[in-house]
Amino acid sequence: MPQKIAVLHTSFVFVSVEPVINELIAELLPGAEVMHFVDSDVLATVVREQGISASSEQRMVHLAQAAEAAGADIIFSACSSLGPALDVAARNVHTPVVKIDEAMAILAASRGSRIGVLATVPTTLGPTSDLIQLKADELGREVQIEQRLCAGAFDVLMSGDRPQHDSMVIEQAVDLAKNVDTIVLAQASMGRLAETLREKTGLPVLSSPRMGVEYLAERVAELAK
Repeated sequence: MPQKIAVLHTSFVFVSVEPVINELIAELLPGAEVMHFVDSDVLATVVREQGISASSEQRMVHLAQAAEAAGADIIFSACSSLGPALDVAARNVHTPVVKIDEAMAILAASRGSRIGVLATVPTTLGPTSDLIQLKADELGREVQIEQRLCAGAFDVLMSGDRPQHDSMVIEQAVDLAKNVDTIVLAQASMGRLAETLREKTGLPVLSSPRMGVEYLAERVAELAK
């Protein structure tokens, strides 16, 4: 069974701030060897440039190629903002590549009609919304997507003020809930708030960390057949 998993990071959030991905892999893929490949500035670059440049795209390709060269059996991307760049990276390696938000997008597209996408990084809104729309099109479903940015919350989280980050996200989610029937948390760094937000809004709240790693575990099992 393939057990060498490479996790691609575009910031230090899941390396030093939020350990949720490591915890989920340990729970769902016990015994797996996990390697981390980090470009700590590429997400900041995408935010600063307000989009994915050819240079940022190439940096994701290099991360994936480094993971493949290190002998990874499967590559797992922990970043939703650079999803389109990951698609390019996947075409430049032979190793299977899994997006953290793919399973979440499929579920949102299959269940929601008015879907609210909540993010703390502006560059995540487009890729997440586009992925949900793509999955809805594949399923033959019509959906309406409303985007909502919780401006400044990610910087607050990275500064170490988790309570303030959480308060900002909760406030925006409660307001967004007035207009939608499903809320999608666009970034894995928001995932631990999902249950709290379900209680506060009374709506289904989808987050990527657990679903993403569960999907990763399914892909690992398929590769072992």
